[in-house]
Amino acid sequence: MATRILLVSGSTRAASTNTAALRAMHENSSGDVETVWYDGLSALPAFSPDDAEQPPPTVAALRSAINVADAVLFCTPEYAGSLPGSLKNLLDWSVGGGELYEKPVAYIGVAAEGRGTGAEATLRTVLGYVGATILEDACVRVYVAHDAVGTDGRIFDESTVERLSGALHRVADLAVGARARHGVGAG
Repeated sequence: MATRILLVSGSTRAASTNTAALRAMHENSSGDVETVWYDGLSALPAFSPDDAEQPPPTVAALRSAINVADAVLFCTPEYAGSLPGSLKNLLDWSVGGGELYEKPVAYIGVAAEGRGTGAEATLRTVLGYVGATILEDACVRVYVAHDAVGTDGRIFDESTVERLSGALHRVADLAVGARARHGVGAG
């Protein structure tokens, strides 16, 4: 059975290198890794604790996607030294439902060296708060230059695509081990 990894970009920008990195992973995954593309970031309403018990349909769909995934892989830009508000909003919606509790998670940084560390630190803090299992050895940086992404939103540099594919498989391998240690299956 393939390891199912939910791919979540923290960017709503059309020409995002973060989204391009996840797209490369999605388009180059093999039979032992099934990627599920989450594209509902822009459609999520602002988090409201009043709606946590009976969430809107877009939130219910997000929670379901997290539940059935074996792992979640994030790739996010840094805005003003932290996470983009839209990604923080997505994470806020996951707090009340517990979907990320003990869920194997990782993140891929695609910014140039020395950039993006504020977003990564904030992401780690929030993931720790919700009790996610951070796959430390799968949290890596694979630099994606803006000019390496074509007008179609795809990375055309094969060596970068290969490094991203390797990172995806590392997440899958570590997720299987983490889930086995916790005695938990997907969903």
